[in-house]
Amino acid sequence: MPKRFTLAQAESLIPTLAPLLRKAIECKQQYAGAEQELQNFHQRIAVAGGVLVNRDLAAAVKGKRDSAAQRLKDVINEVQKYGCVVKDLDIGLLDFPSWFGGREVYLCWKLGEPAIGFWHGTDEGFAGRKQIDAAFREQHRGDRTQ
Repeated sequence: MPKRFTLAQAESLIPTLAPLLRKAIECKQQYAGAEQELQNFHQRIAVAGGVLVNRDLAAAVKGKRDSAAQRLKDVINEVQKYGCVVKDLDIGLLDFPSWFGGREVYLCWKLGEPAIGFWHGTDEGFAGRKQIDAAFREQHRGDRTQ
């Protein structure tokens, strides 16, 4: 995969990356749920003075959390193998490095958007997204030509 993408190259990956991004979001939610469950468990232990600790339950919850964390890490690594950057799993945001105006920029895609319609500088975030216009389409480039 190129290190920097043309718009067409990045958009061609969306059908592959969208399901992976959904899976990463699901894994993050599972991790957060298990982490909350573990914190609640520790809170009950603290309140009860640790007298009646169900170690099997604690181990099961910890295992569930750790398993979700590993699945999340694996899915993020799989997404990043394509050369894009996972920016935000809360809203499902991916960036694809590209070149425009003599500098590296990011093509910005959010889960649910039908295509990549925005870009921003590497020092800007989601709030700095600019709509892709004709000038951008003509002047941006990736590492290799289409």
